[in-house]
Amino acid sequence: QAQLVESGGGLAQPGGSLRLSCEATRDVVYLSNVAWHRQGAGKERELVASITDSSGLNVADFAKGRFTISLDNTKRMVYLQMNSLKVEDTAVYYCTGDVWTSFMSPPQTTWGQGTQVTVSA
Repeated sequence: QAQLVESGGGLAQPGGSLRLSCEATRDVVYLSNVAWHRQGAGKERELVASITDSSGLNVADFAKGRFTISLDNTKRMVYLQMNSLKVEDTAVYYCTGDVWTSFMSPPQTTWGQGTQVTVSA
């Protein structure tokens, strides 16, 4: 079954940077409508940034100017570059997207398992 696997989370200091990666398994031939979401402890899951067929690039207000989402279909990868990290960015970050295992059948919306990002001094 096609999967998305996140990596790159960890501990960062306020003002620091992290780059999250999301890799699709080998059976995936194409990714579309990708996004990063996050969920802090005791909080609801929220959209961080997305690249969709209908709306193009969308970045949450709290992430504008600090976070950048990118998609590389040659590598089946989605990235989230996070700069100027704040304590309040601490959360589990999830990658999601429509994964195509064949262009002969519709894609499936898939979520990764999440990667923990902790911002602390």
